Amino acid sequence: MIFVSSLIFIGVLVITLAVVFLKDTGPSELKDLPNYTEIKGDYTAKGLKYEKQPHLGDPNAKVKVIEFADFKCPACKKWEETYMDQLQQEYIDTGKIELFFINYAFIDRDSIMAASAGEAIAAQSNEKFWEFKRKLYEHQGDETKIWATPDFLLDFVKKNIEGIDYDRFAKDLKEHTYMLPVKEDFKTGGYYGVNGTPQFMVNGELLPSASYEELAAAIEAKLAETD
Repeated sequence: MIFVSSLIFIGVLVITLAVVFLKDTGPSELKDLPNYTEIKGDYTAKGLKYEKQPHLGDPNAKVKVIEFADFKCPACKKWEETYMDQLQQEYIDTGKIELFFINYAFIDRDSIMAASAGEAIAAQSNEKFWEFKRKLYEHQGDETKIWATPDFLLDFVKKNIEGIDYDRFAKDLKEHTYMLPVKEDFKTGGYYGVNGTPQFMVNGELLPSASYEELAAAIEAKLAETD
């Protein structure tokens, strides 16, 4: 009887936890948040496609650096806040590198939505994308929660990003105009071995960690090769 009672208790506990989990990530929270299997269209994962990505720095720079990131990633937020200004001052503003951003939206469905919002901004203004990137990290929600919803992103952009066609942005977000490029970014990252965020690539070589020291050393090595 004790054994049977224990099984019943465990069964009730599992069901209760399942109900709580489903409640926390219910259909209303996932509304308008597609997963990658629902995003249809032709793309290719091979090739880094620099010309499609938001970029900072001198296009003639011999060293090309790619940042792979997810807007929901706490480590990406920390890297942005800790090292981005240093990278800008030491390598971007000095003309030593050109920096590119590629989405690696893997944490949850709203990672994909946030990435598509960034793509919609970039389609209007490369400069405004970088403003969007920094400010969205400043407003980043809990990694374990669904927070980058269409309603959140529409409100966030309206309040924080000036100088764009907001109606165009809202239309692109609601109609999922840039979902396929987000999927292409994700598949491209996977093709080249990206398995987390943030990760960096220097002249096509993926670095094993996001250490600023390692990134700087890789940049310096490539600069030395081009002298």
